[in-house]
Order: sequence, then structure tokens, then C-alpha cells
Amino acid sequence: MTVVVVATVSPKPGEEQAVREALLAAIPQVHAEPGCVKYALHEVAGDSTDLVFVEQWESAEALKVHGKAPALAELGGALKGRLAKPLEVTRLTPVPAGTAEQGTISV
Repeated sequence: MTVVVVATVSPKPGEEQAVREALLAAIPQVHAEPGCVKYALHEVAGDSTDLVFVEQWESAEALKVHGKAPALAELGGALKGRLAKPLEVTRLTPVPAGTAEQGTISV
């Protein structure tokens, strides 16, 4: 079963561009990680400067490996001191509803 994760990144005022650049630089490395199905960056609409990753991993094991991967270690260094609060990571469990194609996020 695939694993869906939402990760919210909240830059400190004045650090928005540096945080964005660090996140964008990490994406190609993460896309190359085994088990990465989706790793898509989004902006929160409105006045927020938060950025949100919507991720999908082939398995819980692939997500665990990602958590210790060089890309995240480098990203952590690049974000150090630039965030207003700790990264907020939420792992989701699907609640299928409606059609199979529209009611779940899957491969």
C-alpha cells in the first residue's frame, strides 16, 4: 500500500526566497530516491508564505529510507535557522469514498 504524506514548511519573515530555493534544489534528488511516486511542492493560497509538499511513497519502508536520505540531510542544513516553526509532517491513511479513481490518491 502506498503512503501519502503532507509536509508544511513555514519560513521566517525575510527567509521566504532562501527557503523556496532550498526546497526546489532538493526536489530532483528526492525524485530519484527509490520508492518516490510523487513529491510535489505547492504554495498555500492567500497571505500565507507556507509551502506544502504532497508526497506519495511506494511503501512505509521507502518513506523511512527517505527520512534518512542525503537529500533531506542537505535540506535540513539549508533550512537551519530559516523556519518560523518546525516542519509539520502528517502521514495520511486513505478513507476511500466515491469512485476508485477520484476517491483515493494512488499509483
